Amino acid sequence: MTSGSVVGAIMDSLKNRKILLEVASQLGLKDFIVRAALRADEEHLVALLVSALESKPIENSILTLEDDSAQCFIDVVQDILDKGFLMAPEHSSKARRLIRKLSESRERLPSALFITGVSGREELPTFGGGFGDIYRASYGNQVVALKHMRHFLRGAELRRIRLKFCREALLWRDLHHPHILPFIGIDRESFPASLCMVSPWLEHGTVLKYLNDHGRQNVDKLLFEVAQGLEYLHSHNIVHGDLRGSNILVNKDWSACLADFGLSGFSEGNTGQTSSKRAGSAYWMAPELLAPEHFEGKFSRTPASDVYAFGCVCFEVSDTYVLYTHHLTLFSCTQVVLHFPNSQRSQPC
Repeated sequence: MTSGSVVGAIMDSLKNRKILLEVASQLGLKDFIVRAALRADEEHLVALLVSALESKPIENSILTLEDDSAQCFIDVVQDILDKGFLMAPEHSSKARRLIRKLSESRERLPSALFITGVSGREELPTFGGGFGDIYRASYGNQVVALKHMRHFLRGAELRRIRLKFCREALLWRDLHHPHILPFIGIDRESFPASLCMVSPWLEHGTVLKYLNDHGRQNVDKLLFEVAQGLEYLHSHNIVHGDLRGSNILVNKDWSACLADFGLSGFSEGNTGQTSSKRAGSAYWMAPELLAPEHFEGKFSRTPASDVYAFGCVCFEVSDTYVLYTHHLTLFSCTQVVLHFPNSQRSQPC
């Protein structure tokens, strides 16, 4: 099949499925007949997508899609991923990467990410950052946090932040771990002409606030949980990129959760991608990020630079009584990064 016919067949699948369900309803077909037809269609669709993922010309054709065509393709592939029809890990990885490329280039997100029913948003933000604010609201029976992009940005800067929003939403949505802040969805109703990422509201706030409020008796437990969350990201070839105390939250079970994946990216050793924007917090940056010219390389966040940031977090959350018990471990962490700045795999601390 030509690239055009493959892409067209994938995009037509949603329309054909709707027609099938309408005809089945009108004819009163039995459920098992409809399910068998849908299953056959899904198997054919998966085969088409796999052939597209293994063909560079077809991939290039997909990346030229625009407007509703791009949205349709994104939704179809996201549905396949959500249902777990791509059995081979390499195919799932390629499909997610393709969706990210198309989403970022067209500033569109899978429809499955959007939620409705967010209400009770507070008038003023509870927290604020460089380009966004955090509002408290309600969704269903839970209190949630809305991460909202501010309106004052214009032109190229606005587009850059929108791309960052798309990238963070797509990456964060696929993360599922006890020590990663859960992603609920995207709300487009609370603010006119703007999007918000929705996550659970954690009353304990950041790990720094929690330790100031409750003391540092559990600091070792919390650091161990941070390390587990970081190891989960690295095992999926993801670099956090901005690990620090203000991006670590404490949930209702008194456990640490990593948050804020706006600077996250993929370790380039496996995907050919890298997080290269020089934004971030200098106090937590590894030497090879602060002065890449001295390390024979370009600015590139890696699992090793995350490990360095973790060492800085250990200092950040420890008081003078705890500091001594950590200094040998911290020294080992920084030695790993300083001697092997281009390491693609962090060493356990």
